[in-house]
Amino acid sequence: MKLKSFYQEIVKKGLEADVRSKKEIDELLKKRKKDCEKLDKDKKEFFDLDSLENPFADTRILHGDPQQNIKSIIVGVDVGGEELLLVDRLKDRKMSIDLVVSHHPAGRAYAHFYEVMDVQADIFAQHGVSMSASESLLSERKNEVERRVGAANHQRSVDIARFLNISFLCAHTPADNLAYQYVKTTMDKAKPQTLGEIIDIFYTIAEYRDAAKNNNPPKIVIGNKASRVKKIYYEFTGGTEGPVDIYERLASSGIDTIIAMHQSEEHFKRCKKYHINVIVASHIASDNLGMNILLDHLSAKENLKIYEFSGFRRFTHKKK
Repeated sequence: MKLKSFYQEIVKKGLEADVRSKKEIDELLKKRKKDCEKLDKDKKEFFDLDSLENPFADTRILHGDPQQNIKSIIVGVDVGGEELLLVDRLKDRKMSIDLVVSHHPAGRAYAHFYEVMDVQADIFAQHGVSMSASESLLSERKNEVERRVGAANHQRSVDIARFLNISFLCAHTPADNLAYQYVKTTMDKAKPQTLGEIIDIFYTIAEYRDAAKNNNPPKIVIGNKASRVKKIYYEFTGGTEGPVDIYERLASSGIDTIIAMHQSEEHFKRCKKYHINVIVASHIASDNLGMNILLDHLSAKENLKIYEFSGFRRFTHKKK
């Protein structure tokens, strides 16, 4: 499989798992195309052309020839300079590695990753929060993340990949979308009645079992095993945590339980204030789940040799 096709398949799978409809995403991409066409000639060179076909700003080919054949990859949750130097050493030892795949974004994909947060407004609206309130609250949070990300040294790891001539790609929201849909479908099917039952369900999923063996199991952080569950909200996609003020709105709409990949102290305190149960499912295990489902799809297209590093562990999943 060519690197370009590998990348396109990631985007395709992410779109299939997106909470937005195909029509909504098509309209979004159409608007971007019109915005691009309106730009003056001297401004068009700064427009991210990938965004015309890929709505996930945090998923990009960071370095490499799009026509390169990809048969072996090494996959990590986070890939920085030390991981890339390790790959260079492994290649010196005659290990065949065509592509480094990071889950978390780097380079230009990190510089603009806050754009994927827009999908959170759609998820809030699906849970009974008005779209106007969803967009208003999210806008403030998105600006906060943009200011923080803007100060980062985005190209650091990409420069290392360039000097070492290592093909480098990141796949963030497509994998998070897949983890979101997998966990939601699993819970919808099982219909857990208590937080304890949710924890038991997580222990049936390979990534969470593996995390538990390494002292990072899914945990109840607000509530207890006997706490009853009626309406669950999943914090699994949308780039990063949303606005803290959304929890009052979610509680008012009937949400009594949140299952999150991770949760900051500020968000934890706000959930506690509004009496929302919280289960933290384990961040890295959840990232592994999404990446593994993505790799199941890619492996069906190409017989890939897959190496694990930087917190990634390979497990396969049957389609739900």
